Amino acid sequence: MLESLTTHFNYAIVIILMMTGLYVVFASNNMIKKLVGLSVFQTSVFLLYITIGKVAGGIPPILPYSSSHGDDHGDGHGDAHGDTHGGEAYDAAGYGADKVADILYSNPLPHVLILTAIVVGVATLAVGLALVVRIREVYGTIEETEIDEINYEFNLEGVDDEVSA
Repeated sequence: MLESLTTHFNYAIVIILMMTGLYVVFASNNMIKKLVGLSVFQTSVFLLYITIGKVAGGIPPILPYSSSHGDDHGDGHGDAHGDTHGGEAYDAAGYGADKVADILYSNPLPHVLILTAIVVGVATLAVGLALVVRIREVYGTIEETEIDEINYEFNLEGVDDEVSA
């Protein structure tokens, strides 16, 4: 049991963060606390995608510089993408064709998507906080129960048909 927990530690943290954020969203009446809960939940999703995107033993997909490439001297025997040196084919990284298949690259796409999601999440949180500030200006509170009571009292009083039309 303990070995399984240490092996899947990231997943345990994701579940704890996700459930904590979800609980705060459902249990709190304060709008700021709800936004914090949404941010915690969102962070857990980021961590989940980053954990899934990790390739064990993978290297970054960055091609190393090789001084033997791009040195086409006009003899027509090689270029930067298919050099032949002594009859052996080389790729752009300088590895032989048989060595390229053995390299395990990690996929950068999940990390790029999460970076974009973080930026969008921060912007969304800023908009949510701006809305909470505006709600506080109008209602004088950011507690949902108090806002519901104010709206209920307003609806009981009614509104003239001419004003609402």
